[in-house]
Amino acid sequence: MASSVLESAAIRQPWNDPRAEPYIRIERVTKCFGEFVAVNDVSLNIYRTELFCLLGGSGCGKTTLLRMLAGFEEPSSGKIFIDGIDMSGIPPYERPVNMMFQSYALFPHMTVEQNVGFGLKMEGKAKSEIADRVANMLKLVSMGEFSKRKPHQLSGGQRQRVALARALIKQPKLLLLDEPLGALDKKLRERTQFELVNLQEKLGVTFVVVTHDQEEAMTLASRIGVMDQGRIVQVGTPKEIYEFPISKFVAEFIGSVNLFEGRLIADEPDHVRIACPELDRPVFVAHGISSAPQAKLWVAIRPEKIQLSLKRPAGDENWTRGIVKEIAYLGDLSVFLILLDSGKTLRVTRPNMWRHDDENITWEQEVYLHWHDTSPVVVSA
Repeated sequence: MASSVLESAAIRQPWNDPRAEPYIRIERVTKCFGEFVAVNDVSLNIYRTELFCLLGGSGCGKTTLLRMLAGFEEPSSGKIFIDGIDMSGIPPYERPVNMMFQSYALFPHMTVEQNVGFGLKMEGKAKSEIADRVANMLKLVSMGEFSKRKPHQLSGGQRQRVALARALIKQPKLLLLDEPLGALDKKLRERTQFELVNLQEKLGVTFVVVTHDQEEAMTLASRIGVMDQGRIVQVGTPKEIYEFPISKFVAEFIGSVNLFEGRLIADEPDHVRIACPELDRPVFVAHGISSAPQAKLWVAIRPEKIQLSLKRPAGDENWTRGIVKEIAYLGDLSVFLILLDSGKTLRVTRPNMWRHDDENITWEQEVYLHWHDTSPVVVSA
């Protein structure tokens, strides 16, 4: 029983299996445009059937890396392997890859079924085969009833599905998606994210998605590669990236976080104490860290891990107090901005589990903020 569970975990998380061979292997790839370094010495392994997200802000190099995978750009140095084959010099049309562009790039004069079947027609496939494969693909993306419509007669979400069907119908081993949901409104984007995950699982195609949207990456990805200034600064599952960021940049980039600069005042194998000038009490962290003495550190605490109370907590660590300056009621949760004596503003979120709040915390009220000793994460620059 235990071995079958481990085997199942290895299938779902091949990056943790030392026996697994990466499907995509990027080895020390750099891409320069003149003196500008767009991608800087990137090495990365992506595994078969993975849905991998490259996440980063504008200009971080994620789209350039995607275009090198597709063959639209050649690395200035380094190598890219797909399924064990060196892609150096192999043009886009000879790679086992298809790409779905942010603009969707549908032909406006063609119907939905003509758009989806265009690639098969260019390959000289028989009309009967094209018709069967197009019908099956449109059924898979729930667009069968719209087969005779043209792109201008479709909603944004429907055009996105048509573009996806067209990219997948040639049965690529690898599908590259550049900001695939960027043109959709918030609610449609949220719904489509789950549809995309389900479709990828059904087909078993390896997806590499580029996005600047942290929430989208967290929803879609089996793993995320966070990029900054041409480098991949952390790779991990969504939970690993959020709960265990390895740097100040990652902690700030993924979700909301409260950061406090500090210094070590106690360093033991199973715990540390950190003095932060913006807090009036030390922060106790219930695990050891790897840090040089006197190194500059930051304590990161997520807003949902801080608790509010009108009563002073026990003990002399892991709490502070402040004044409520702003409250935003968002339905499922409320956001509080708390001004500390030091002038630092903390962001705290509370789930609205009950219709009535017994404490009824309101503006300009003094409150206490406290957190569990496993909640803080200590990060470096």
